[in-house]
Amino acid sequence: MKKWGPMLYDCTMAPLEKVRFRKIRATLINKATGRVLEVGSGTGVNFPLYHKVTRVDAIEPNPSMKKQATRRLKQSKISIHMTNGNAEILPYENNTFDTAVATLVFCTIPDPQKAIDEIQRVCRPNSSILLFEHVKMNQSLLGKTQDILTPVWKRICDGCHLNRNTLELLKASNIEVVRVESYYKGLFLVIEGVNRKDTDSNPKNGHEQL
Repeated sequence: MKKWGPMLYDCTMAPLEKVRFRKIRATLINKATGRVLEVGSGTGVNFPLYHKVTRVDAIEPNPSMKKQATRRLKQSKISIHMTNGNAEILPYENNTFDTAVATLVFCTIPDPQKAIDEIQRVCRPNSSILLFEHVKMNQSLLGKTQDILTPVWKRICDGCHLNRNTLELLKASNIEVVRVESYYKGLFLVIEGVNRKDTDSNPKNGHEQL
């Protein structure tokens, strides 16, 4: 996004956030515990919703988004540490987090499978994986429409993929999907998972913990 991207993002999303998304986010984030990794924290819309956690490490690749998010830090009662970075190379040690949160972000990650692998690496075994994402719809005509629109949509919406099947990517990993809730005829999904990684196969060389 350009200079005005973060402000425009908040403005354009405001109606959906007010009508439905804020409640969905709040219900999901209320299930986060312990030390939390938030992937793609954007403009910090989730920051005021954390209550039962000890600390949040929020990673965001867009400096403009991160700058916009600083105003929401004052609305949070939880210690939140923001850093620039990409989901595909997380700057944290293995087994650091008790919960990972991602909301409306996997659509823009260039390599979502690598991001899932990294989330599993930095999260502890049996940690919670909490996602709220828009995905490719199962209805054939609507799904094909998403495929057709995605190349143009990516150019105008900061790399957003309308047709990304995040649920199937998770199921193909060592994340056990324990609950899926659908909204708007399957366009948006709340996904709750558990990190079932094998600690013996976990990479030995983690990144430096922040």
